[in-house]
Amino acid sequence: MSCFISKYADELAKNAAYIGTPGKGILAVDESTGTIGKRLSSINVENNEENRRALRELLFTTPGALQYLSGVILFEETLYQKTASGGVIPGIKVDKGTVELNGTNGETFTQALDGLAQRCQKYYEAGARFAKWRAVLKIGLNEPTELAIQENANGLAMYAAICQQCGLVPIVEPEILVDGPHDIKKCAEVTERVLAACYKALNDHHVMLEGTLLKPNMVTSGSDSPKVAPEVIADEEEATLNLNAMNRLQTKKPWSLSFSFGRALQQSTLKAWAGKENLKKAQEALLVRCKANSEATLGTYKGDAKLGEGAAESLHVKDYKY
Repeated sequence: MSCFISKYADELAKNAAYIGTPGKGILAVDESTGTIGKRLSSINVENNEENRRALRELLFTTPGALQYLSGVILFEETLYQKTASGGVIPGIKVDKGTVELNGTNGETFTQALDGLAQRCQKYYEAGARFAKWRAVLKIGLNEPTELAIQENANGLAMYAAICQQCGLVPIVEPEILVDGPHDIKKCAEVTERVLAACYKALNDHHVMLEGTLLKPNMVTSGSDSPKVAPEVIADEEEATLNLNAMNRLQTKKPWSLSFSFGRALQQSTLKAWAGKENLKKAQEALLVRCKANSEATLGTYKGDAKLGEGAAESLHVKDYKY
């Protein structure tokens, strides 16, 4: 254990362990107003607070879904809407997007450390018990640079330390974008470098690891490269199959390998909903994906889930921002 002192230590470890319960995962509905607006426009629904709330209520109140979920990541607007979401631990997105690192080829650093402690205290009082911060790196001819790796690793560590002092379990998310023609071996090599830097930084900042959650990218070939099996994650079903394949590996796994999915749980649900008139159909679609991913966390998914409309549509968005 690191030199971590906080009145929240036991609570952090307990909540992190619960969120990682085998057979359960996280539903991510932390999209910004602009991002969720793009999804609503794809089904010709106006982007206003009422419709955003209706969609999220649909997700949170799906009968039978909560048995497959341990946490839900919210956008600030949603946290204060007091949406019915009993049975899962609420979390909150706390970063404010990325800014470009000077002297690099479009590499970025995530911002929002200023005032983070005060915001985390407020989120804890509102009921949140974990947080999310997304760092973004890319693979290129000379990327990621050591500068980008170290800046993002230290940013994640500072965020994590602040969260834990305020009672929030930090999700550490160093995402390496799938964009590019690189092969799976290159992705594996870069992922190893990035994760090593992140855990060095977490230790340097005295973060209590058993009170954290890691949300890494899946190691796959790039979006512009020939695919390998399991295929590059591109749609809801492939995301589930990849998770199942990893949990079936016959190797030592001293941790729970679960899911924290947004689009990979919502795509077919959104298509089925198409507004407010198809609530039952949409919730049935969500339940199918939740159950399939629950089974995938145990390595027991047989690929037999009923695929709804949109389940086979690509989820890839180049240079994804949310």
